[in-house]
Amino acid sequence: QLQASGGGLVQAGDSLRLSCAASGRTFSAYAMAWFRQAPGKERDFVAGINWSGGSTYYTDSVKGRFTISRDNAKNTVYLQMNSLKPEDTAVYYCAADSRVVSWSEDEYDYWGQGTEVTVSS
Repeated sequence: QLQASGGGLVQAGDSLRLSCAASGRTFSAYAMAWFRQAPGKERDFVAGINWSGGSTYYTDSVKGRFTISRDNAKNTVYLQMNSLKPEDTAVYYCAADSRVVSWSEDEYDYWGQGTEVTVSS
């Protein structure tokens, strides 16, 4: 029900925009988030947005470089990633929470399949 896309291989300093398209239900009332999992590491919170888009949250390492946004009319959430660094290399997952944005992956009800981002130095 969540389909993530937009990943790819880029060079350090480049930009990518990830998309997470929802289908099968309306996620306009859900908090949405992006997590990422680097090779050999746990899946970590990257950014979150509340149902209206009025509140956004970021992990410190991406503040000022990444922007999460949503278009509820299109049932889609985006993650604009600028000034990419090799340490941003990971599989990125979108997730939906019927309550509020949480930093814990255990709180999320729905998950996309992941899209891979590789940043070369």
